[in-house]
Amino acid sequence: MNKFKLLCFAAAFCCNFTVHAQLKKLNQQQTFGGQPAITTNLNPISGWSDEDHYLESNFRTRNLQSVDINTGVKVAYTPPPKSDVEVMVNENDVFIQYGSQPAKRLTNNVEEEKNPTLSPDGKYVAFTRNNDLYAVDVATGKEIRYTTDATDVIYNGYSSWVYFEEILGRPTKYKAFWWSPDSKKLSFMRFDDTKVPMFPINGSTGQHGYTEKTRYPKAGDPNPEVRIGFVPAAGGKVIWADFNEKTDQYFGTPYWSFDSSSMMVQWIDRGQENLKFYAVNPLNGTKKEIYDEKQTSWIDLDYSGRIEYLKDNKHYILKSDKTGWAHFYLYTLAGKLVNPLTSGKWQVTTLLKVDEQRKVIYFMARKEASTRTDLYRVNYNGKNLKRLTFGDYTHQVVLAPSGKKFITTYSNVTTPPKRALVDNNGKVIKELADSKSADFKQYAFGKTEMITIPSADGYDLPAVITYPTDFDQTKRYPVIFSIYGGPNAGTVTNTWKGTANQWWANEGIVQIAVDHRASGQFGKAGVALMHRNLGKWEMKDYMTAGKWLKAQPWVDPSKLLITGHSYGGYMTCMALTYGAEVFDFGYAGAPVTSWELYDSHYTERFMDTPQENPEGYKNASVLTYADQYKGLLRIMHGDMDDNVHMQNTIQLVDKMQDLNKHFELMIYPGGRHGWGGVKSTHDRSERIRFYYKTLLEKPVPEELLK
Repeated sequence: MNKFKLLCFAAAFCCNFTVHAQLKKLNQQQTFGGQPAITTNLNPISGWSDEDHYLESNFRTRNLQSVDINTGVKVAYTPPPKSDVEVMVNENDVFIQYGSQPAKRLTNNVEEEKNPTLSPDGKYVAFTRNNDLYAVDVATGKEIRYTTDATDVIYNGYSSWVYFEEILGRPTKYKAFWWSPDSKKLSFMRFDDTKVPMFPINGSTGQHGYTEKTRYPKAGDPNPEVRIGFVPAAGGKVIWADFNEKTDQYFGTPYWSFDSSSMMVQWIDRGQENLKFYAVNPLNGTKKEIYDEKQTSWIDLDYSGRIEYLKDNKHYILKSDKTGWAHFYLYTLAGKLVNPLTSGKWQVTTLLKVDEQRKVIYFMARKEASTRTDLYRVNYNGKNLKRLTFGDYTHQVVLAPSGKKFITTYSNVTTPPKRALVDNNGKVIKELADSKSADFKQYAFGKTEMITIPSADGYDLPAVITYPTDFDQTKRYPVIFSIYGGPNAGTVTNTWKGTANQWWANEGIVQIAVDHRASGQFGKAGVALMHRNLGKWEMKDYMTAGKWLKAQPWVDPSKLLITGHSYGGYMTCMALTYGAEVFDFGYAGAPVTSWELYDSHYTERFMDTPQENPEGYKNASVLTYADQYKGLLRIMHGDMDDNVHMQNTIQLVDKMQDLNKHFELMIYPGGRHGWGGVKSTHDRSERIRFYYKTLLEKPVPEELLK
C-alpha cells in the first residue's frame, strides 16, 4: 500500500471512529430484551378483508386490525366465521355448534376421538378412535364405523410416525383421511406398522418413570405397509386402490378432483428416484398413470405447492426441479405437458395466484439473486415474464383478492423493513410504513453485509457477516459461525437481521452465516451433490469458509466457534471432529451423529440404505472422526426427543469417553426436538456463558442472566 493510500485509509478510519464516538450503542434491553430503539416492529399482514382493506395483526395484542389502503385508518376487525358450524373435541368427545347456539354432543365415549372433520355438506363428522375410522350423522346422531381391524400397530385414517413427521406433516396432527368435495365418499390411508421396529423413549418423571413406544423406522428398516381406501359416507364396503402394500413405496398427500370422480395419488419408490401420479377411481380402485418423473439423485415427494389444480377442471400446475432448477409446468389432467411456465438457472419458490380469466400466474422466485425473493407474473404460455417488485431487497408479498395490487414488506441487510402498496405492473402506488425509528441515526451498530467466499473449485459461497461495532482491521476478533447445513435448506438471505446480533457486535465478535454448494443457492444441481454423501460437501465448504476467516488479519485464529441445531448440530459435531483443524469451539443442539440412527424416509432420500451405501454412512458419521476431536464442544439434547433421538448424543458421548476426550453436555429433561419455558431461559443463559468463557474470556454481565 503506497503512502497516499495509507493516509487516506487512516483519515477514513479516524473519521469513522469519530462518528461512532458520538453515537450511542444499543443496550441489553434494546438487543436481547426485545426493545429495539432503532426500529419498530411492523405488524404482520394476514391477508385482505376486501379490495381496499388489508388485515394486520397487532404485534403486541395479537388482535386483528383492518387498514384502509387509501387513508391508513385502522379499525378493529372481527373475522367472519369460516363457517357457521364449529366442530370441536371436549373431554374426548365430539361436539358441534351452530353459530351462537349451545354446542351439541355428537359422541359419548370414554375413548378419545381425534381430528373431527366436518364433511363439505355439513352432514357428517369423521374422526378416528382407537386407530379406526368413524363418522357421525349430524342430524340423527347415528355413528358409522368404517373400519374394524385397528390394533396397536394398524391405524386407519391415523398416520404412522414416519408419515406424520416426513410426508403428511406435523400440522396434520396424524390425520390421514380426506372428504370428497361432494361429501359422498371418504378416502383414507391404512398403516400397518407390524414390521416397523419399536423405539423406546424413556421419561424420567415420577418414581418409576415411563416409556413411550414409537414405531420408528430407522434407515434400512422395514417401513409401514400402506393402503389407500375409499368408503361411502353412509357406510359400506371399503374399496382399496390398486396398489400392492407389500411393495417398498411411499404415498404423498392425495388430491380429490373437483367433481369427486377420481383422486390423484402421489407414489414414489423406496429409493425416492421415481415419482408417479395416478388417477384412482374411488368406485373400483383402478388406477391410471398420469405423470412419471425420474431423477438420478432423488425427488422430493411433496414439498409445498407442488400441485395446483385449476378451476377449469382441465389442467394443473406442477412444480418440479427435474431440470436442476425448480420451475412451474402446465399439464392437462390426463398428464400431458402443455408447456413450461418458467425456465432458466434460477428457482421458483411459491405460487401465489392463478388468474384463469387472464391466463396469468403470480409467483415468488429467487431470480435476481439466490439470496432474495421477488414477485413475478408470467402468461400461461410461458411468455411475458415480468418482475413486479423492485430494488435490491427481499420481498414478502400479500396479493389483493383481484391480483391487481399487492403489499410488499421488504428489506435487506442494511435497510430495516419497509412496506409499500404496488400495482400488478410493478408501479409503487404508495409507501405504507417504515420500521426505522426517528432516532435511528443516533445509534451506532455493527455493519452487516452480503459477501461471497470463493471455493477452490469455482463456487462463490453466499455469506452474511456482521462486524463489531467499532471495527478496526488492525485488531483480531473472535467469530461466531452459525449454520444449519441441510440439503436445500440455505439460511443466507439478504434481509434485515434485527438488533439481536448487536450485543455481540458491541462486545467485539464477528458473526457470520455461510451457505454451502448444496444449500439450494445453486439449484437442485448443487443439492444433488449430496447424494450418498451427507457431510462431505457441507464440511468441505464450511472448512473453506473457516480457513478464509482465519486468513483475515482481523480474525483471532484461535477463536472460531460454530453452532447449529438438528442438522446444524450434526454439522457442529462434524466441525469439531472431521474439521477440527479449522474450528475451535462448537455449540451443538440435538445432533444426528450417525445417519443409520435417523428415520428411513429422510435419510434414504439422500443416502440410500445402509445396506446399499455402507461406506457413505461410515464417512458421514461423526463417530468415525471422534479420534480427531479437539477444541471444546458443548452438546445439548432433550431426553424426550422423538425426532432426533438422544441415542445419537449418547453414542457420541460413549465414543468420546472411550477416547478420553473432554467435552460438555447439557440434557433438557422432558425436552423434545426443542424446549420452551424456563428451559429455554436456561438454554439462552448457558449459551451466553459459553460465549463469554470461550470467545471473550471475561465474566458475563449480570443483566444478561436475569
